[in-house]
Amino acid sequence: MKQAFQILLMAFAYLAIFIMGAASGAIHPACYAYVGAVLPLLSAFVYLRTATIIRGFGAATALNGFILVLFLLVGEADTAFVIGIIVLTALAEIIRRFCHYDTLKGIRWSFVPFALSFFAYTAHWWTDTEGSLAAAVAEMPAGYDEMMKPIIDNVPMLIAVILLTIPISILAMRLAERALKKKY
Repeated sequence: MKQAFQILLMAFAYLAIFIMGAASGAIHPACYAYVGAVLPLLSAFVYLRTATIIRGFGAATALNGFILVLFLLVGEADTAFVIGIIVLTALAEIIRRFCHYDTLKGIRWSFVPFALSFFAYTAHWWTDTEGSLAAAVAEMPAGYDEMMKPIIDNVPMLIAVILLTIPISILAMRLAERALKKKY
């Protein structure tokens, strides 16, 4: 029972990180598009703690599954998000399995695809650009869609930020390990 409560607590912490990332779009569209690169600095702590509670299959599944279910319930999950989150979760679980569940190496390397999860949420900008621009006109302040367009069109920057997320996720996991003093 205690472990279930801890996992639920970690899932809510992960949800808060996702919401913070999504809310960053209120600052500027670039924040929303690229904040996924720095979110691993927070989510590494949540993932490491969850992986130490769930010593086998399921750490990535529990966290991303929680997000997926909630986002489906509130209508925030489009096809790109669903496919992206499932693929990244599966990659994380597969890597953790092959690197062994009971090793820090397994947690470290499985965190890399897991750390890209927020990009599955923002993928709709590139997979449904017209719909995203229309939603911006309806939901955001006037001119927000005009600020979005150059960001969406700058695909090389998106690729660079996604690639930058890899070393950031590795660094974030090392920081989380030191802060939480996790050893295997």
